[in-house]
Amino acid sequence: MSSFLYFVLPALGGYALTSMYLLKNPHLFHRKKRTAFHCAHISHRGGSGERIESTMEAFTNAVERGTQMLEMDCHLTRDGHVVVSHDDNLLRQTGHDVTISSCNLEDLPLYKEKLEVTFYAGCYSSGSDRKIALLDDVFRKFPEVPVSIEIKENNLQLIQKISDLVRSYDREGITVWASVDSSILKECRRINGSMPYSFSMNRGLLVVLLFYTGLLPFVPLGESLLQFYLPRVINRTYIPTEDFLKNKLVVFLLEKVTMRKSLFKHLAARGIQVHLFVCNEEDDMKAALDLGATGVMTDYPSRLSAYFCRNRSQD
Repeated sequence: MSSFLYFVLPALGGYALTSMYLLKNPHLFHRKKRTAFHCAHISHRGGSGERIESTMEAFTNAVERGTQMLEMDCHLTRDGHVVVSHDDNLLRQTGHDVTISSCNLEDLPLYKEKLEVTFYAGCYSSGSDRKIALLDDVFRKFPEVPVSIEIKENNLQLIQKISDLVRSYDREGITVWASVDSSILKECRRINGSMPYSFSMNRGLLVVLLFYTGLLPFVPLGESLLQFYLPRVINRTYIPTEDFLKNKLVVFLLEKVTMRKSLFKHLAARGIQVHLFVCNEEDDMKAALDLGATGVMTDYPSRLSAYFCRNRSQD
């Protein structure tokens, strides 16, 4: 036993030291990713706290307020149009219990006059634009603004049409595939592998596991973005529908395990952007950046711009 420990302990010690060194110096093993964009200011659903979520008015307001990336979700209408909407079922957003996939474009209902901000419970947004937007219109109006598109359904026709639009507007370098589902992201990458893509839920959990086992510095990563909850907003500004996230212990452990500055700094050094969401209060914006996030996602683009402006002036 003693001879076994004589060999094993030095080996483990050497492994740990090597891993720690490479965690801080990933360039020794990995070429840094060079995406066509670097975004510190990201507007969730186009800045859903200031205008009705995912409308052209919201996107326009966000860009005018200084956002560097628009985050959105897309679905396909029955007659084959790609529209921007968080939900397929429109009950929450419009009051009509219909799905986008069952409606033709011209039959889609309007958004409610006031819509609750999902990540800021009790707060509502409004605006003059209540029309569900076309992805085509977003690309046409904002040809140089990076966009993160989350795909929630494994719909090959939807994925193909999004890819076709991305190619037609020559924006493969600044449009990101995003999904929590690994199988959906696999299809996205199969249909268009030229677009950068974010971590799925399973891949994100794998990165955390690799980090704690010391293997992360040795493993290649194809993703360009990590987009994840800032856990401190859960059950405070954001009231989740998932029962397990309502458990304070679960949220506490989630924060302790995932919010590791050394992990985020390692990813950033490898050219992988880290966006924490959804930060609607200044303390949360500061907390995200203090943790090493390269970008902050918010429902209030004006607040985030003001925060950046004040803090640059203090530097």
